[in-house]
Amino acid sequence: MSDDTGTGTQETPAGSTGPRPEPIRFFGTTWVERDNGYAARRTAAAVGSLAAAAASCLVLRLAYQGLQIAAIGGFVTLLMVVMFAICSATAFRHTWDGFTRRPDPDRQASLRGLLTIGFVGSLLAYFFRSLTEAPGERLHREEYEEARRQYEKRTTRRSGNPKNRRRA
Repeated sequence: MSDDTGTGTQETPAGSTGPRPEPIRFFGTTWVERDNGYAARRTAAAVGSLAAAAASCLVLRLAYQGLQIAAIGGFVTLLMVVMFAICSATAFRHTWDGFTRRPDPDRQASLRGLLTIGFVGSLLAYFFRSLTEAPGERLHREEYEEARRQYEKRTTRRSGNPKNRRRA
């Protein structure tokens, strides 16, 4: 079960049944068999997220310099730096946890602003996870294998046509 394009569309035989793997952003379903450019995609995801984090830090540095030029005072500048540091740390942790378990949609909605401010932390979490696996692969693999086990359990339990069974 592999995906040539990484878009998540699977080529399966006609009449095939059973659970299908959920595609991961940038990886499609290549994470299942780790084929069709999986390693290259992982490398590209790591390099891309690190480059985006570096560019983001440059933008934040320019914003910091803007605050210094505006001479708004040391206290406000300190508040801005602390705010970005806390939001980035929180975003890192939230993103990292999202790779191992499904996030609560209500909590996700309430943290949307904080995660937007702490985007550097999310990018760094994506980078570090890309070094070992596709971000979210472990969660998707556990869910997919559990779905396969459940499917196998259901299909082996229902072998044969119940109409053809002889009554005792």
